[in-house]
Amino acid sequence: MSSPSTKTLDHIVHLTPPGSVNEVSRQFRDLGFQVLPGGTHAGGLTENALVVLQDGAYLELISFTHPALHYPPGSPERQKRDANPWASKDPGWIDYAFLGSSSTSISELINARAKKDKSRIRYGPEVDGGRERNDGKVLKWRISAPSQDTGRGVAPFFCGDVTPREWRVPLDLPSNAEHPSGVLGIAYIRILVEDSDLSDMKANMTSVVGRSPVSNTSRRATWVLDTPRTDVAGGKPRLIISVPETADERWTLRERGEGIYEVAFLVRSGMKAGQAWTPYGNIIWLKG
Repeated sequence: MSSPSTKTLDHIVHLTPPGSVNEVSRQFRDLGFQVLPGGTHAGGLTENALVVLQDGAYLELISFTHPALHYPPGSPERQKRDANPWASKDPGWIDYAFLGSSSTSISELINARAKKDKSRIRYGPEVDGGRERNDGKVLKWRISAPSQDTGRGVAPFFCGDVTPREWRVPLDLPSNAEHPSGVLGIAYIRILVEDSDLSDMKANMTSVVGRSPVSNTSRRATWVLDTPRTDVAGGKPRLIISVPETADERWTLRERGEGIYEVAFLVRSGMKAGQAWTPYGNIIWLKG
């Protein structure tokens, strides 16, 4: 049996302050996105809304339901809140996921590949996850995530559906992926890393994706990804890992650490162009 792909973009995670899902939904609608209700994740610590795209990928607009101080110190709820991999993240683009598997261990697959490649990336054992939709439907999935010391938010995590993916990503109605902004899909995700880490991250991402970058210079590397549905006009999304090239990028890397700097969207001709803010993250509009 052939191994599952490890280069299909599933979704990108955008974090806002606790209890702000309704507010960020309004902000993204003002940017020209159609925002759909999500639900509360298993355990009740986080909730989300969704922006689904024609290429089958989506944006997860997520926030914690309460600030950490809401939970008594030392309580099981506080311990779970503090242990969440996004607990210490600043608002904005914080993480991204590739499509995983519910039947094959993506972690074992990548770890074996990394050992052979002699790269440093390692993924932890799969863990169960889920969410209850607002209509009461319970979704289940398996998460494969990089260990904390090898770059959560720089390397992707994987989400493998146990229940049907269309329950999690409501594309059964084509109108769900129609946006006033003319957005069609993801053009690229750009990740900033320190100069000293670029070489290691190139090797790590090659082990994750299973292929060498299509473009590789001393300042950046680019991989071409797949999407869950037919590619939209403009081609497949790209993953770009680079060192900072401007003063703003150097400031962002210093203040936020390594991770997603900007997300670019393909838009219909004659629609949005240029740059925008979420207001916590950078957006680029590109003609599809």
